[in-house]
Amino acid sequence: MSVQERLLYQDGQLTITMRAVPGPPAVALIGEIDASNSPAVADTLAGCRQGAYIVVDTGELTFIDVSGLRVLVMPTLPPAERWIRLHNVTPYQRRLLRMMGWFYEPRTHHLPA
Repeated sequence: MSVQERLLYQDGQLTITMRAVPGPPAVALIGEIDASNSPAVADTLAGCRQGAYIVVDTGELTFIDVSGLRVLVMPTLPPAERWIRLHNVTPYQRRLLRMMGWFYEPRTHHLPA
């Protein structure tokens, strides 16, 4: 972890860090999300929310189940109320979203270089 990142959560499967970037909070998920840690992911992300949305980088997730997808996609909320913007979504994650019937394009965000 670089000096520009802050550890927010860690268990045996997953690490969540916040990156120091201009704009909305930028959070990276590294590892695996399943039913055992998805409530902690939801709580951690909610704790990062400071404005209209946060940016969540999913590019280093090696596994995510339906409980994790629900945390990130917020399918029960109308699109205008979803406050997570996904960044670095992998083809595998997009495929899972389509398989779940969530055909809309998740709100994505590009972080400054």
